[in-house]
Amino acid sequence: MRLVVATGNPGKVRELSSLLDLEGVELVGLTSFPDMPAVDETGETYLDNARLKARAAAAHTGLPALADDSGLEVDALAGLPGVRSARFAEDNGVGKGDADNTALLLSRLTETPDAERSARFRCTIVVATPDGRELVGEGTCEGSIAQRGHGEGGFGYDPVFYYPPEDATFAELPSARKQQVSHRAAACADIRDTLESFLAANG
Repeated sequence: MRLVVATGNPGKVRELSSLLDLEGVELVGLTSFPDMPAVDETGETYLDNARLKARAAAAHTGLPALADDSGLEVDALAGLPGVRSARFAEDNGVGKGDADNTALLLSRLTETPDAERSARFRCTIVVATPDGRELVGEGTCEGSIAQRGHGEGGFGYDPVFYYPPEDATFAELPSARKQQVSHRAAACADIRDTLESFLAANG
């Protein structure tokens, strides 16, 4: 059985394959479907965006499809940047991309003490079938925002996301360890037990 992952990133396909470890299920990315149109992530929530991508991929390929959406939520900023995490700087007219997003985040927290810099990464996964059935999983990873970046690994906000159990930022963790404790890993764990039966019933 094949499960389409609504991404063109082979690394994400491999990561999800490892996290889900589904016997008899092959995860394939959108590189196998080059005529798949791009999907605009216009939703107001992670669920909205994951659902848009999963439904579109399922409809286009005729196969069950998985999509995820994630973001960083900072309590001192009332949950921002949230669903707009990847476009935080762009939305505010101060640049574009990881470095600008992180710089804007830190500038917004200049006067915020360490004790009030709590934050979390959140991920929502949707698996959709061509006939409209869905399975949803959610996961979070709790931490805080460091005063400045540390580490060379990861991407996005990883250099400033401090993860207390490891006394390190996500950018300082080995990639294998980060995958084990990440919000995406938690979301995969949330649906893992029911996903095999869901696919068997809808394959």
